[in-house]
Amino acid sequence: MASDKVEKVIIIGSGPAGHTAAIYAARAELHPLMFEGFMAAGVAAGGQLTTTTEVENYPGFPEGISGPVLMDRMREQSQRLGTRIETRTVESVDLKSSPKKVIVGTGDSAEEFLTETVIIATGATAKRLGIKGEEELWQKGISACAVCDGALPMYRDQPLVVIGGGDTACEEASYLSKFGSSVHMLVRRDVFRASKAMQDRVFNNPKIEIHWNTNAVEALQGEANKFGMRFLGGVKVKNNKSGEVYDIPAKGLFYAVGHTPNTAFLQGQLKTDETGYLVAKPDSTATELPGVFACGDVKDKVYRQAVTAAGSGCMAALEAERYLTEKEST
Repeated sequence: MASDKVEKVIIIGSGPAGHTAAIYAARAELHPLMFEGFMAAGVAAGGQLTTTTEVENYPGFPEGISGPVLMDRMREQSQRLGTRIETRTVESVDLKSSPKKVIVGTGDSAEEFLTETVIIATGATAKRLGIKGEEELWQKGISACAVCDGALPMYRDQPLVVIGGGDTACEEASYLSKFGSSVHMLVRRDVFRASKAMQDRVFNNPKIEIHWNTNAVEALQGEANKFGMRFLGGVKVKNNKSGEVYDIPAKGLFYAVGHTPNTAFLQGQLKTDETGYLVAKPDSTATELPGVFACGDVKDKVYRQAVTAAGSGCMAALEAERYLTEKEST
């Protein structure tokens, strides 16, 4: 089924980037339509912040705020300003047609929407390892973002573990060493993939211990707290050369094994870099296709913070508004 109405802006994604874009587009009277997704990429509407317990580094909340509550507030603000939100997942798009087409649903329930501009804010999903105990302890001591969560009180002066051997792992281990009593790095090979500068930073940090040829095999639960909840208590690891298995006591386990940008639905219509992130023009959110903009973690593999995602969502909405204004004047 297809709609004859042509939207001015369709926003795909509902994290900080998507909602900030919606807020700016709504205030510009572009009447944005947002598809927030229904468990798209295995994550609830609202994106990665819905899996984060406490957010202490988002401006305006001096006491901190939980990730789900922050996203609920963003959603309420988007709607209050006039954004129409549908809890449906975009399955495919045609970004080269005029107007552009956004297809939601599959089979007989598929519906086609037409739009002049598209803002892609689908984010990136942290890669998980699938080790035993991971599901039960995710965000109860296990995280995929040290910069987001590492400074939380639960990790201060506690032993921490980082998995990975690249630049990100080294950077996160160095960052965590400011807060934890010690940091154990699990590297599955006998060398780092990281740059020389990042390696030196780790080697010269007395609080970081490197476990070469080592894989995590199980996240271990700690003792129940006064509320009966169990958080991470340690990590069972295995040396893949000697076969030795041993436990590392730890209150935090941080994955630094990469993210997967949520771009499969684009079917290669937009340019990506070698790791799959969307490529925009310099100092812009504009892609190589006119009227198509990308913001948030789907194009940002460096910072990956809620506040930087929100900033790029603002940019995308302003650029979409400018594009529409220029198009109408020609």
